Amino acid sequence: MNATQTLKHLAVVLAMGTAIIAPQAAMAKTSTVMNVTQVFGTIDPAKITDYTQYLAAVNLYDGLTTVDSTGKIIPELAESWDVSSDNLTYTFHLRKDASFQDGSPVEAKDVVYTVQRLLAINKGPAYLFASLINPDNVKAVDAHTVTITLNKVYAPFLTTTPLLLVINEDAVKAASKQPWGEDVVGEKSMGAGAYVLSSWQRGSEMVISRYKKYYAGWPSNPIDEVRFVQTNDEATVKALATSGQLGISSTTQANETYDALAKTDGYVVQTTPTATGFYLKLNTKATPTDDVHVRRALQYATDYKTIQTQIMTGDTLAGPLAPVFKDAYLDTLKVPEFDLEKAKAELAQSKYAGKPIKLTLTYVAGLSFEEDIALLMQSNLQQIGVDVDIKPEPWNRITELAAKPETTPAATEVFYGPTYPSPDSVFYVQYHSKSTGTWASMEWLQDAEVDKLIDEARSTTDSAKQNAIYKQIQQAIADKAPDVNLLTKVQKVAFNKCISGYKFVPMQSWDYNFHNLTWTCPAK
Repeated sequence: MNATQTLKHLAVVLAMGTAIIAPQAAMAKTSTVMNVTQVFGTIDPAKITDYTQYLAAVNLYDGLTTVDSTGKIIPELAESWDVSSDNLTYTFHLRKDASFQDGSPVEAKDVVYTVQRLLAINKGPAYLFASLINPDNVKAVDAHTVTITLNKVYAPFLTTTPLLLVINEDAVKAASKQPWGEDVVGEKSMGAGAYVLSSWQRGSEMVISRYKKYYAGWPSNPIDEVRFVQTNDEATVKALATSGQLGISSTTQANETYDALAKTDGYVVQTTPTATGFYLKLNTKATPTDDVHVRRALQYATDYKTIQTQIMTGDTLAGPLAPVFKDAYLDTLKVPEFDLEKAKAELAQSKYAGKPIKLTLTYVAGLSFEEDIALLMQSNLQQIGVDVDIKPEPWNRITELAAKPETTPAATEVFYGPTYPSPDSVFYVQYHSKSTGTWASMEWLQDAEVDKLIDEARSTTDSAKQNAIYKQIQQAIADKAPDVNLLTKVQKVAFNKCISGYKFVPMQSWDYNFHNLTWTCPAK
């Protein structure tokens, strides 16, 4: 974005802000802005894959369960559940007072429809359930009881149930002639969430409004309207704060932007350790990163200290799993080391030794800190004889490239945080062969040993034995060097001081359920 484009974009955003403020004075309605750095690709719960899409979904829909700040699975639409002695059948008892946004009751048939729809569309989170659940094994026992029988024991199953965001079957079928209503579910909210979709200008902004008759009720000072402004321009975010319009910043701004926001009157920057890793994902099927010695050379050629202290605040990430999963964490992994001589020695052992080595490094276009990291990597690798072609791409283009090993770049900067609160989310989603073809699995590891260990952990219900396997998985992955583990993200978020109630939740975007937040200042 050049200077002229930035000014035009800023003018549009500030104009949006003017539109927000005027109704507040007349209606005493609390409206706020959250900036996001990626587009909302979809709001269909059967297709969501990244943090903006989950951000919309957690506000527009409710799941069978949800997650608290400790990572514990707690009731939402299901007030309780039972598990059979063989750990295969899960019986969920639905709240009798739960209703959809059209006022109709949430019933067991809607859960059946939701799961069967997810499996049929086979996108988004479907890969977590496709081999576990046959559509016919999801059954409504009565109006408020549903059973889900698994094909095999899957110990972390309950941790994935917040992703079963329940859809209003009757409303979808009344509005669409398509088999699964993909045309309507992708355009408006069809669930039981606390907010409804008010407007959506793709690539620019989305507005959600409070559903006043939400079955779970509201706190005394709710946030009535949230405007998600899509921008990765640092100047625009600062301007939104200076004008007082910014409610919550994204978590992927440059350090200097958070420093500026912390100094802005009326704002506070909150810092929280997370389970999110920031990786340079290395395509193990592409030249030259198909050679483990090249991958290890990239690891040694990374200046971790500069990245973690100067570019993007974070802690050391020794392997694929963040230390927040303390019982499953392997603390004997070697801490990443910046050593160009060791990097040269690794290259000398590779099949590309003595040959010109060139690789493509991709990052999300417009994110200045990712650009800084790419330039730093380019400079370091040049010193060991590796030519780096830097290619910034829009996020939606990166997700397209990730679909095939031949189009996936040799190296890509990617944040990945658990999409459900279990180490399984880190291992299965990124490294299992059945998960390939998504932005989270751009390593294309496809390793039989790793697959076997992950499958073993998934079928183990004894937590001590499961954690022991998780540690084996970390060592096996580290030995194969499919990533440069840049850092464990220390999340920074700027909050307007009028917003209260935020608690970090170790599940992607679930901490931004605006039903849990309140506005403590007088409405304008």
